[in-house]
Amino acid sequence: MSWLLTIFAPVLGGLLYGIERKLKARMQSRMGPPILQPFYDLFKLTDKRPMILHSYHAFMGVMHFLAAWVALSVLFFGGDLLVAIFFHLLSTSLLIVAGYSAKSTYSRIGSTRELIAIAALEPVLILTAIAFYLHTGSFEVSKIVNSGSTLTASFIGFLALLVVLPGLLKKSPFDAAEAHQEIVGGAEIEFSGIFYEAVYTAKWLDMLFVFTLVFLFGGSNFALGAVLAVVAFFAVLLVDNSTARVKYADMVRIVYSVAFTLAAFNIILGVLS
Repeated sequence: MSWLLTIFAPVLGGLLYGIERKLKARMQSRMGPPILQPFYDLFKLTDKRPMILHSYHAFMGVMHFLAAWVALSVLFFGGDLLVAIFFHLLSTSLLIVAGYSAKSTYSRIGSTRELIAIAALEPVLILTAIAFYLHTGSFEVSKIVNSGSTLTASFIGFLALLVVLPGLLKKSPFDAAEAHQEIVGGAEIEFSGIFYEAVYTAKWLDMLFVFTLVFLFGGSNFALGAVLAVVAFFAVLLVDNSTARVKYADMVRIVYSVAFTLAAFNIILGVLS
């Protein structure tokens, strides 16, 4: 099962992305694209001629995708949660490096904003992993899944994770790193053809990654974990469609004052309990 989930992760992520686009369109009173539209886009990109800035830039884009895939596979195989978070951070860092290697002002601004974003968002993921350890005695995903639900004992930590989900998925109000109306996609702007396809597909894997983290709060209660993941999915969708983008400085302030504080308080409660 782990092998199948890992191999077909891009397919599952593409379907999830297609469903999200369809629901988002309906919420905006539009018909929206078909659910399989992400795959149509993928096939279209393979036919486009790639405009390569330099080999290093293209290589970083491909490695960005592969690192995201490895991060997800660590979760699916029940590996160390900290290792999965490390590869997730590595994936984003590779995109940042690629953005800085381009001469485009938009690309470099996007990379700078992305760097600021991970400095705010990733600590919350680390604290989430620590919360799992306090309640299950292990960072191993397999042991976390086989333990009881940590939702009640770590509900504050769950709320902290919900706050940062839009930022991790580059959704409003924390989508300043891409901000298509301002910097035309940010760090990803100079990718094209099959190399943009790698960056595009990495977004699907990021969706699976963060909602799998939400699923872990259900522990051995898979039904509860699935419900939490679905609730988180719709919560992100609603927030994305009902909020305006905030400045990146405001994003950092909100994340640290709300999400990081909640996650830290959750750790304190876990230590004291």
